[in-house]
Amino acid sequence: MTTEFIRDRISQLRLQKGVSEYQMSYDLGHSRSYIYNISSGKSLPPMAEFLQICDYFDITPSQFFDDTIEHPALLQTAIQELHRLKEDDLVLAISLLRRLNKE
Repeated sequence: MTTEFIRDRISQLRLQKGVSEYQMSYDLGHSRSYIYNISSGKSLPPMAEFLQICDYFDITPSQFFDDTIEHPALLQTAIQELHRLKEDDLVLAISLLRRLNKE
């Protein structure tokens, strides 16, 4: 992983969420230029802040670094919903997913 990957990934996730750099900085409790400084390469977030950024996007750190996942927040939401299903419904959901993947 490179610092460029971290900057680009934050920008990608921010755009998917539909928030500006200013709004994200504000939501995280920082000055308006906080995310801009990360995106432009002037700084990187410390570990505690990185974990807050992952929480902001509703993803795990592992999902943040997995660049094969295009929409990690949607995947995380799906996983959370699957955890709440009863066994029979989970089997049905898996069957549906397999059918959708064949098409």
